[in-house]
Amino acid sequence: MIKQLSLEHVGGFYHYRVHMPKLESCCNDFSGLKLHLDKMFRECPDDYFNVGPRSSRLKFSLPLEIKKINGHEVSSLAGEGLKLNKDRYKTGHSRIQVFFLERDDKTIAVEVPVWMCSWELKNYKELFQSELPLTGHIDLVRVEGGKIWVWDYKPRAAEEEFAGTQVYFYALMLSARTGIPIENFRCGWFDNEDAFVFEPCLD
Repeated sequence: MIKQLSLEHVGGFYHYRVHMPKLESCCNDFSGLKLHLDKMFRECPDDYFNVGPRSSRLKFSLPLEIKKINGHEVSSLAGEGLKLNKDRYKTGHSRIQVFFLERDDKTIAVEVPVWMCSWELKNYKELFQSELPLTGHIDLVRVEGGKIWVWDYKPRAAEEEFAGTQVYFYALMLSARTGIPIENFRCGWFDNEDAFVFEPCLD
């Protein structure tokens, strides 16, 4: 049911996983997402991920309208995952990702590789001080309410300063790779207590 590929990119091994039945059942309205998730098992451009800027390392803020939510569904699920998967996985990220993939009917993929090239975004060089591709690995991709949700797990979510920027560019990269307009995406980061959400549309 779960298809896995380990990707050796800068920072270590990333265990890209897709729940294949949910991919079929949840993504009927998003054929571009299905194509990208399937393609990454065969054609991930690994060289992109070993040079250039990474979304998780961006240290600037964007004018996002962020809403804090206590008791969000993803926070409750995170709490369960952290408790139940201690014997299976050492890190909180791994415990949560596998728990969501196995137990949450909205999560279809974890550690999803995404990238964007310099010609795909205006003022790219000024933003990233590079012309090399921007890359990242999305912790969780969920489909809910007719939207694609891009989520990042942060152990101390309320203390994060640049998480919104990171997740915004995750969504922008996934939009570029799938051909799905950014208006169809929602973003957030979370821990087992708080969730922070926003719409990734900037004027």
